[in-house]
Amino acid sequence: MSRRQRRSIDIFNLSFLDVVSCGFGAIILLLVIVKISEPRVIEQLAVDLTGLVQRLQAELYRLQGEAVAVNQDLRSGEEQLSEKRQNLTRLRSDLSYVRGQFTAGKRELDAQLRIEVQLETARQSLSEELRQLLGDNYRRSDNVIGGIPVDSDYIIFIIDTSGSMQKGAWPRVKQKLREVLAVYPQVKGIQVMNDMGDYLFSQYKGRWIKDTPARRKAILKRLSSWQPFSNSSPVEGIEAAIKRFYAKDKRISLYVFGDDFARGSIQQVVTTVDRLNRADASGQRRVRIHALGFPVLFSHGGIPVNSVRFAALMRKLAEDNNGSFVGLGK
Repeated sequence: MSRRQRRSIDIFNLSFLDVVSCGFGAIILLLVIVKISEPRVIEQLAVDLTGLVQRLQAELYRLQGEAVAVNQDLRSGEEQLSEKRQNLTRLRSDLSYVRGQFTAGKRELDAQLRIEVQLETARQSLSEELRQLLGDNYRRSDNVIGGIPVDSDYIIFIIDTSGSMQKGAWPRVKQKLREVLAVYPQVKGIQVMNDMGDYLFSQYKGRWIKDTPARRKAILKRLSSWQPFSNSSPVEGIEAAIKRFYAKDKRISLYVFGDDFARGSIQQVVTTVDRLNRADASGQRRVRIHALGFPVLFSHGGIPVNSVRFAALMRKLAEDNNGSFVGLGK
């Protein structure tokens, strides 16, 4: 049996070359396509990068501007802080000075108070020794001036500020107040109220005005323009003065200035004052009540009934309350 002859294989045949040619053709086509589109991509990329750079530069400028503003604010804040620190240092220095002044003033006040207490104790001791030497019935000859006792350490003026007094007697009111003050060269306290209980100096409401020459001048000056409401009845002022200022350790005199008593009962006023200004076991009242009657209504002719009522009321109050009544002439 004849052996079959084996076919020889040729790797470079036509089919293989076709395949290889197609592959190279495809590669060349791809290269051509890429070369054509590459400039467009690069151009677009360049455009995009240029816009990004511009945006980044704009953002950089904005941030630089904000940094400048922040630095300015920071410098301003530092300047304000430095100024406030200087002010604080100055205030601390002022506070230290005021504290020093307060401490020195307090020491001086304490010293004055101790001296006053010592003087008062010495005065009381001297008064007791004089009483023992001279007897209980001894009275100083200068305790009465013009019929009015002037032995008080505190005086209160209760002045009728009605229209008739303002128009017809005010210069004389100031004159008589000055004269009464002159009778007391030095007292421990002064107060001025009207017949309704209103104070001449509201800042001294309920407190004594310390007696000094300057205070006396201020009282007379303020009196010139003082025009509070008045009902021409002294009972409210007397009641307010006794209730607020009476104290067991104080000798007080009230001076009532007025011209008429237009309304109310004389007996009712006397009873009210008697209840407020009650007497102790020795018959001494809490305060003395003096009165000055101004003849304002007499200038109208005849005998004015309200002026007569005022004179009768104040004469009775002065008699019952260890005081004096003085009716002034025209």
